[in-house]
Amino acid sequence: MTDKTGKVYLIGAGPGDPGLLTIKAKECIENADVVVYDYLASPFLLDYAKKDAQVIYVGKKGGDHTLTQDKINLLLVDKARQGFDIARLKGGDPFVFGRGGEEAQMLLGHGVPYEVIPGVTSAIAAPAYAGIPVTHRDHTSFVSFITGHEDPTKKDTSMQWDVYAKSNATLVFLMGVKNLENIVKNLVEHGKAMDTPVALVRWGTTARQQTVTGTLETIVERVKEAELKSPAIIVIGHVVSLRDELAWFDKRPLFGKRIVITRARAQASDLVSNLTKLGAQCIEIPTIQIAPPKDSGPLKESVNNINNYDWLVFTSVNGVEFFFNTLFDTGKDVRALGHLKIACIGPVTKKRLKEYGIISDILPETYRAESVIDAFSGIDMTNKRVLLPRAKVARTVLPEELTKMGAKVHEVTAYETRLFTSKKEELISLLENNEIDAVTFTSSSTVSNFMSQLEPKDAKLLLKNVVTASIGPITSKTARSLGIEPDIEAEEFTIQGLTDSLLAYYESRQ
Repeated sequence: MTDKTGKVYLIGAGPGDPGLLTIKAKECIENADVVVYDYLASPFLLDYAKKDAQVIYVGKKGGDHTLTQDKINLLLVDKARQGFDIARLKGGDPFVFGRGGEEAQMLLGHGVPYEVIPGVTSAIAAPAYAGIPVTHRDHTSFVSFITGHEDPTKKDTSMQWDVYAKSNATLVFLMGVKNLENIVKNLVEHGKAMDTPVALVRWGTTARQQTVTGTLETIVERVKEAELKSPAIIVIGHVVSLRDELAWFDKRPLFGKRIVITRARAQASDLVSNLTKLGAQCIEIPTIQIAPPKDSGPLKESVNNINNYDWLVFTSVNGVEFFFNTLFDTGKDVRALGHLKIACIGPVTKKRLKEYGIISDILPETYRAESVIDAFSGIDMTNKRVLLPRAKVARTVLPEELTKMGAKVHEVTAYETRLFTSKKEELISLLENNEIDAVTFTSSSTVSNFMSQLEPKDAKLLLKNVVTASIGPITSKTARSLGIEPDIEAEEFTIQGLTDSLLAYYESRQ
């Protein structure tokens, strides 16, 4: 126990799209000692938490409560009294049917300081992503937010059905899918026109978004036919008719495609970002983990003897990062490299190198022998000493070609690629339930480690209806050796190239 009482931040985590988190909310998550999050808070937001932060799930859905609200309240008080600052993530906005007011009162009653960080509520965001403005001067100038969770048939209901029915306001019911039939029944019985447009938006603002429209007369049956479940909001009013004209989110080219990202989590952000912007639902199941070498001595020795080399050659972003981390750890900086000529493979590696203030002298586009020879043509490499920091297991083309040119190549392990299996059961479950549309492979190791996780299952059967996408010919060759014929091979061997090839593939089939 500490004398210092921590502070609780009641944070609106937004409606689902992690990009809708506010800057202030992000800062609070980054600085929190404890993160307590709900069912509807995007798990991507947890990536902002400190590595040593305690992360606690307290989700509640459909009667399945990890903790009751009273126990959540006590948890917040207890952690704060231990001196921890707490980021309490609540889906949407904490003060819009989020019970944030109750938690604030409880904290106040126990002398725990708190702040409220408003969030984007699904009551506005979900309709917006479905192409439905909740107000429009040609239709209505006001909107009502109503809980749909309350049983509309109970005697002591606070529902003012006569007011809702006669009002021209857009009616937005939150948490009301289970009560849809009763909501419709009460509105109609109190005079609401049967042809009033209605929309239900499930998982609004996410790649899983599903929208069902109809009228008060037809919506119950349409929702049953679509098998639409919670979480969803209900929008009732003439603004719903604007969806046909204004829908944008679910018209994106990869909307709803469930794509597995097998790349190491630390490197997956660019691919996830690219595909998400195109509408895909990215499922991160990393099959590899990038780690420092078990023995970092050889790399440190090479860095300490950097003056003995003429050329420094990088084959990947990882090689660049681990080399410079070691350089800095030994007390040196980029000035120690001033005498060297620099080469790197591929534009992405070149870009990362430039972030350290270094422009590559040579840029072979690929690992292919022809590319290396062309890039170094006209340069005398005889007896030139080349330092090649790269993965522990790597292709031999580059050192072989440089050696043929007369260079003296010193390969040193800068990092290791290790098998990552913590999501193996999730992967197999998704495949068995046909919940994956495509799998992306960004290196040979992602393919081999992916396939190893499917053993002893029938990999061909599991992948029968799954599109496989390879970043380039080397990765494709590894895939074929393991029984996978890639449906897609990127023309440009980069993350952007892989994205473009996936996009072209699906657009050609629309």
